[in-house]
Amino acid sequence: MSTLIDDLTTQLQGNTLAQMSRQLGTDEASTAQAISMVLPIIVGGVANQAATPTGSQSLNRALDEDHDGSLLENVSPLFGHTSGAADVAVPRALNGAGILGHILGRKREPVQQGVGRATGLNSQQIGKLMVMLAPIVMAYLGRRKRQTGASASDISADLQTQRREIEQRSPDLGGMLGQIFGGAGQDRPGIADDIARMAPNVLGKMFGR
Repeated sequence: MSTLIDDLTTQLQGNTLAQMSRQLGTDEASTAQAISMVLPIIVGGVANQAATPTGSQSLNRALDEDHDGSLLENVSPLFGHTSGAADVAVPRALNGAGILGHILGRKREPVQQGVGRATGLNSQQIGKLMVMLAPIVMAYLGRRKRQTGASASDISADLQTQRREIEQRSPDLGGMLGQIFGGAGQDRPGIADDIARMAPNVLGKMFGR
C-alpha cells in the first residue's frame, strides 16, 4: 500500500517538478534533492500538530473548509504565491506561509537555513519550496479525507502512521524530526546545525525507494 510520501513523490514529478525548479531558479535534480528533505519535515509537522485532540480537530476543520484536493489537478495557481509572506489576500488553499506558520512557528527560519546548507540552495529558495509544498500536502490530505470519509481521529492516526513510516525508512530523518518537533529544547538555535549535520544520511532516502 502506498504511503503519503510515495503518493506525493509521484505527484511531484514531470511538469510539476519543472515548474517548481523554474520558480526556484535551479535545476530539477537540486529541487528533487531539496524536496526529499522538506516534504518529510512538512508531513512530520502536520502529524505533530494533529497529535492532540485539539490539533486533530483544527486540522479536520481546515481540510473541510479550505482543502478539497482540487489543487492536485492543477498546481499552477501556487506559483503566484511563493513570496513566503503570510498574506491574508492569498486563498487559504494556497497559503503555504500560513500553513508553515501553524506547523513550524519560530522553527521555520532555522529549518530553512539547515536544509539550505544541506542541499546547496539558499534559505530563500528553500522558503519558496516550503511555501509551494505545504498546500500540496494539505490538498492531498483533503482529497484522502473525502475519498475515505475519515474522521478527525482517523486523520490523526493516519498521520502518526505516516511519521512512523518516515522514521522506519530513515532513522536519521526520524532523529531530525525529533530535533525539530520534540523535546523541551525544540526552539533552541541549534536546529539548523542538526539538520545540516544529519543531512548526508538523509538525502535521497525517501525518494526512489
